[in-house]
Amino acid sequence: MRIDYSLIIKSCQSMLQAGLKHSKNMLRAGQILVDSSPKNRVISSVALFFAVCAFGAAAVVPLTPDISDLPVRSVAEEIRLPDLSEQIASLETEKHYFMREERVRLGDTLGTLLARLGVDDAAAAAFIKSDSTAKAILQLKAGKLMQAKTDDSGVLYWLSTAVSEGREGPARDIVVTRTENGFTASTVGAELERRIEMRAGYINSSLFAATDAAQIPDTVTGKFVDMFSTNVDFRSDLRRGDHFNLVYETFWQNGSYVRAGRILAAEFVNGGKTYQAIWFEDAKSEQGGGYYSFDGKSLKRAFLKSPLEFTRISSGFSMRVHPLTGAWKQHKGIDFAAPTGTPIRAAADGTIEFVGNRGGYGNFIIVKHWKPYSTAYGHMSRFASGIRTGSKVRQGDVIGYVGTTGWSTGPHLHYEFRVNNAQQNPLNIDMPNARPLAAGELQQFRAAAADMEHRFSLLNPGIEKVAMK
Repeated sequence: MRIDYSLIIKSCQSMLQAGLKHSKNMLRAGQILVDSSPKNRVISSVALFFAVCAFGAAAVVPLTPDISDLPVRSVAEEIRLPDLSEQIASLETEKHYFMREERVRLGDTLGTLLARLGVDDAAAAAFIKSDSTAKAILQLKAGKLMQAKTDDSGVLYWLSTAVSEGREGPARDIVVTRTENGFTASTVGAELERRIEMRAGYINSSLFAATDAAQIPDTVTGKFVDMFSTNVDFRSDLRRGDHFNLVYETFWQNGSYVRAGRILAAEFVNGGKTYQAIWFEDAKSEQGGGYYSFDGKSLKRAFLKSPLEFTRISSGFSMRVHPLTGAWKQHKGIDFAAPTGTPIRAAADGTIEFVGNRGGYGNFIIVKHWKPYSTAYGHMSRFASGIRTGSKVRQGDVIGYVGTTGWSTGPHLHYEFRVNNAQQNPLNIDMPNARPLAAGELQQFRAAAADMEHRFSLLNPGIEKVAMK
């Protein structure tokens, strides 16, 4: 663009001339203001004001030429469109890959699942069945997510799914990859999303029926039983209308449920009496924390109320006719009827004092606890792995399994609670709790408890699921 500088110069000259003229007028007006009468001063002031305005207006006159005077030029260029047939031909020669994902359905086999993923590759299926790492993919649990990459002929190039070691084990991804020499399988730590879920329910028939109706995993139900087992006998204490609230962790991957985690808080109303528990982190604890009541008292009792989770008392601590000898004598223990193979738990922390066969007791274990206390377990079908004299056990550890060895007429556990080696009725002994929280921990605990109480208040109006991240 060319600029006409002559026009700009003429504009500047006009502005200067106007400015000089206005300056003279302003000076003249100023002289009048000094020398004239008050009336002339007023008139001169007004004239001076308008002179200043006129000079300012001249100062803002644009220096650029009018846009309508600028030259305009049109530019036209022809654009060549790509040939559609060339694009199609190029796509036909390229190799295409497809990513698919499917969830395992009830009754699925490896073959039916691979077919839905678009995999038609006998070598891949054979590798998955034979490789020690890839075999984990055969854990076809309903709902599990599986992803695969194939070409348009169904050849498998990549397959991935998440597995976990048992119900509590860490999750990992199993990845099968095609290479020039066949296939490889590898494991990588799975990135899991942690969610906090809240459930509530009422008991109409059994605890498991109620938790199933509330869609609570069985592992969480088992932990719930352990949590309150020192206060509630879930074999005989349940009442129709009993109510529970649960807040617990679950872990997910790519929108697929992997496993349940720890119970964060629980509330159980049994026969009108309310039991509450909240998990609180404790670096001093071997478990990393423990369960407490909402006022900060530990819920861990010195002894479990029952060494079996679900059973019934078939013979109490009382006089009875012995089922084999027919003699009338004191039964110095409690018999819990249960199916053969039911796990038996240590009632408290301690050391294995005796393990082996002892006459009428059959397969028998004695656990020595602190001070004068010990517990005994008889008629076991077998002992748990690793249990031997001198072994350390913690409360709730499985030490053996229900059987009918020794003087027994059917599968059951004979359980004794001993004080200075003399049998006592465990149902009549009130054992102390574990240590309470220290004063310095209470402030942090109260904040956690307030959050869980708020969640319980959301659950109390109904029994529908409420889930929060």
